[in-house]
Amino acid sequence: MRVQLFIPCFIDQLHPQTAFNMEKVLEKACCDIEYNINQTCCGQPAFNTGFWNDAKDVATKFIKDFDTVDYIVAPSASCVGFIRNYYPKLFSEDDRSAKVNMLSSRIYEFSEFLTDILQIENFGAELNGKATYHDSCAALRECKIKQGPRKLLSQVKGLELIEMDESETCCGFGGSFSVKYEAISIGMADQKIKHVIKTGADYIISTDTSCLMQLDGYIKKQSLNIKTMHLADVLASGW
Repeated sequence: MRVQLFIPCFIDQLHPQTAFNMEKVLEKACCDIEYNINQTCCGQPAFNTGFWNDAKDVATKFIKDFDTVDYIVAPSASCVGFIRNYYPKLFSEDDRSAKVNMLSSRIYEFSEFLTDILQIENFGAELNGKATYHDSCAALRECKIKQGPRKLLSQVKGLELIEMDESETCCGFGGSFSVKYEAISIGMADQKIKHVIKTGADYIISTDTSCLMQLDGYIKKQSLNIKTMHLADVLASGW
């Protein structure tokens, strides 16, 4: 099965190892991986701050960069959710609307591609410790992802998965929200981390690096002994 990788901005610039680990897991699943080095942003930051024309320009490039019939897989429910749900709106009165709708049907967040398309849950990963899973807003609300990541984590040898209270509550990042409403954002992170501490978890795991960056920043500020990990990094552990 041929797969085109889409590597979002946060991961490309700050957490490239997560991209390599996603590729590692997909290759173990016998996928034929391709990566277009000309790819850039999906346009979500511009769209979320109200610059819809600029977002459409960036999205137009994205459509050209991924003009194939292959599956597109990304380690970010935030970007996948944006492409699926808002590209059709950006191009609703455009002659490219049919192509956009086809693109939206071919792009998958990493965990849902593993569980829904490949239908593989055990990758032989091993990570010793206790973990809790954070439902990112994009994964849960934009992509309707809930059980898939938990099924994958339940197969990780040595990992005890513990549900935290209010796992579906936002971490407080929300892109520009954390900049515009800093005090509220910090309060939301504080609430989330209190729930994590209550579980006794060593790790917080999620599908979205943006959430993990938000929580990791708060953890480091408080000098807490909790690590954040993207699901791809967990599934590539121990082999």
